[in-house]
Amino acid sequence: MDDPTTPSTTNQSALRSSSGLNLPSTMSKTPLSLEPVTPSTHIERMISVGYQPSPSRTIYSDRFIPSRTGSNFALFDISPLANSPAEGREDGSGAYATLLRTALFGPDAGVCSPGTPDKLMRLDGKNSSVYPSSRNIFRYKTETRQSMHSLSPFGFEDALPGVSHGPVKAARKVPRSPYKVLDAPALQDDFYLNLVDWSAHNVLAVGLGNCVYLWNACSSKVTKLCDLGMDVSVCSVGWAQRGTHLAVGTSNGKLQIWDASRCKRVRTMEGHRLRIGALAWSSSMLSSGSRDKTILQRDIRAQDDFVNKLAGHKSEVCGLKWSYDNRELASGGNDNRLFVWNQHSTQPVLKYCEHTAAVKAIAWSPHLHGLLASGGGTADRCIRFWNTTTNSHLSCMDTGSQVCNLVWSKNVNELVSTHGYSQNQIIVWRYPTMSKLATLTGHTYRVLYLAISPDGQTIVTGAGDETLRFWNVFPSPKSQNTDSEIGASSLGRTQIR
Repeated sequence: MDDPTTPSTTNQSALRSSSGLNLPSTMSKTPLSLEPVTPSTHIERMISVGYQPSPSRTIYSDRFIPSRTGSNFALFDISPLANSPAEGREDGSGAYATLLRTALFGPDAGVCSPGTPDKLMRLDGKNSSVYPSSRNIFRYKTETRQSMHSLSPFGFEDALPGVSHGPVKAARKVPRSPYKVLDAPALQDDFYLNLVDWSAHNVLAVGLGNCVYLWNACSSKVTKLCDLGMDVSVCSVGWAQRGTHLAVGTSNGKLQIWDASRCKRVRTMEGHRLRIGALAWSSSMLSSGSRDKTILQRDIRAQDDFVNKLAGHKSEVCGLKWSYDNRELASGGNDNRLFVWNQHSTQPVLKYCEHTAAVKAIAWSPHLHGLLASGGGTADRCIRFWNTTTNSHLSCMDTGSQVCNLVWSKNVNELVSTHGYSQNQIIVWRYPTMSKLATLTGHTYRVLYLAISPDGQTIVTGAGDETLRFWNVFPSPKSQNTDSEIGASSLGRTQIR
């Protein structure tokens, strides 16, 4: 049904054709005028036709103009327009932006800042005549090629407490040649013996044939401690943890205790039937391992030759080491077994059978309680790590050659291994990654003997080539560049007897 107030269709068509405009059907038939229309006239006409805009109606357009009132123009030194409502408002992030800009682009970053293609704005807000293409914000600058620690927006003087901004230290360099070489005639080429040890008083004991010699590392003085005679040879030497007493294991199964300060034998202890190739001290307790497959626990304060006999190995005992807390004794044998004993046990409390060759190399970590390292012989070639607290096998590293000795650094979490067949090398490892810090060569025979200086910086190695070689491999407790006090100035090759 048509609305009676609506004009007829004929009249509307005539109106549209006469005016040439496509008008809405709701508009009045008032004749059009070409006179200029002022805003007030337009409003009056809108009112006259009864048009009322809805307050809830949203007006849309085909353009989106974002609001830039919240933009941080100060970050790249672009000042807002003069009529911007943000003009004159203090930017709280300006100080940080200045520090960040200086750290990233250098101290002269404020000479020219990025702007529009028409003009640039300087830090003082004035127009600059320099075009953007001539001052690229990402231009190459030699002064920006700096280490990452210098990119911090905070100066070193204002560094946060507990946060280090120093440069990354370069990898420590280990000298590849020994600083001293001693001739050691008659040093035996026998994998199962332990003929070199370094005392807490900086004296090196070496078993040569049937004699024991002492070399004072401070004075380079050589002293002959004992001569066992033609029929008896030295199979092992071991210094007490404190004091000047030296234990000497012999080929006839007897154990001698010597006071090195007086060059006097204070005691001879029996109990083994065959040679004694391994010794280990724990305070006043001395453990000895023999080819007769047994380990004897001896208290040098007691009258008896031994207080306990430990049986478990099925072949010669060639490795012995007490833990740093003197609670656990690790033993290795030619039966490819690694055992752990406690202070009172006569049977091993832990048994490890993963090695496939003789276990002579044994070392307890001074940094982590219960961490034990062991090395296997020619058919094994592996260094294995154990956690004796949890009775677990931690890791294994195939070294490629017979592992003869292991010793852990007291100053850093590193260890050194000496090797025999077939490379005769010395390797410094970083634990736990087991990355090689250095591989040292020079011995022409198996590196069967190893000892570490009391300051923990220097090792001495011995081989069947009848030489002792001294190497600086570990840093000092205070500085990695401190020279060892054991006579690094006395270079060259001398003779120990």
